[in-house]
Amino acid sequence: MERIRKISGFGNRIDIGANGSKEGLSLGWKEEVDITLRIFSNSHINVDIKEELEEKIWRFTRFYGAPVEGLRKDSWNLIRHLENECGLPWVMMGDFNEIMFSFEKKGGRV
Repeated sequence: MERIRKISGFGNRIDIGANGSKEGLSLGWKEEVDITLRIFSNSHINVDIKEELEEKIWRFTRFYGAPVEGLRKDSWNLIRHLENECGLPWVMMGDFNEIMFSFEKKGGRV
């Protein structure tokens, strides 16, 4: 991630350590962006972003859903909790580890 961050010109970062080779999160941004960390866990980073020119604040969440099917309920409960936390405009992105259609899946159980 460090190499990608440098190539992209992101001077600031928040890193959540990986559990082995899985589940690590990273959020990088350029110096001129004003970001305030609200809360984080092993599966999300939640920040407020202040737009410099328009003085607007909005919320961004970097998310990693549980890869184990039995734990996905916890991931969705976290999203519901975050939804009710703040009335700011909100963007969430990441890997939700959810499959909507069977053609998206390769290998393993049907």
